[in-house]
Amino acid sequence: WYYAAIFAAAAGYLLPKMFLSNRRKSYQNKFLDELPNAVEAIVRGVKSGLPLNDSMRIVAKEAKDPVKSEFQRVLDQQSLGKSMMEAVQILFDRVPLPEVNFFVVVITVQQQAGGNLSEALTNLSRVLRNRKKMKAKIKAMSSEAKASAGIIGSLPFIVAILVSLTTPTYMLPLFETPIGNIWLGIAAIMMSIGIFIMKKMVEFDF
Repeated sequence: WYYAAIFAAAAGYLLPKMFLSNRRKSYQNKFLDELPNAVEAIVRGVKSGLPLNDSMRIVAKEAKDPVKSEFQRVLDQQSLGKSMMEAVQILFDRVPLPEVNFFVVVITVQQQAGGNLSEALTNLSRVLRNRKKMKAKIKAMSSEAKASAGIIGSLPFIVAILVSLTTPTYMLPLFETPIGNIWLGIAAIMMSIGIFIMKKMVEFDF
C-alpha cells in the first residue's frame, strides 16, 4: 500500500496539471488559428473608414471562439473606462503568446504615435500566417522524432511487464528488498530525466 499511496499522490498532483496544460494549449491553438482572420477583418473595417473600436466590434460578433469572446472582453474593458492600450494588454495577459504580443505592440504604437494602422495590421496578418505555416512544417518534421522518443520511453515499462508475465518472481527483489527499492527510485529518477530531455529535444520555439 506504501507504493500505491506514493503513486496516488503523484497522480493526484500531476494529472490535474497535465489536464489544465492540455486545455490551455488547445485554447491557445484555437485562438492562433482564428487570429489572422480577425486581424484581416479589422484591416477591412479600417480601410472602409470604420474606427478601430467598431472594427473590433465586428470581430467580436462574427469571429469564431475563442477570438470572439476575447475581443468582446477587450470591448467590455473599454466600456468600463480603460483605454485601448490597457484593454489589449489585458488580452495579452489572458493569452500570453508572441503573436498576441505582436498585435498588442501594433495597436499600442498606433495609439501612441499614430501612423497607417491598416498597413501595419496587413503586415502583421502576413507575419501571423507565415508563422502558422512554419509551425505546421516544424510539427511535421518533428513527428518522427516524437514517435521515436515515445517508443524509447515506453520500452522499460514494456520489458518490465513482459518479464513479470513470463517470470513473475524475477523482479520481486526490486520491490521486496531495500536495495531493490533504492534501484527502483534511481531508475525512476533517470527515466524522468531522460523523458524530460527527449521532450525538450523535439520541442521547437520560435
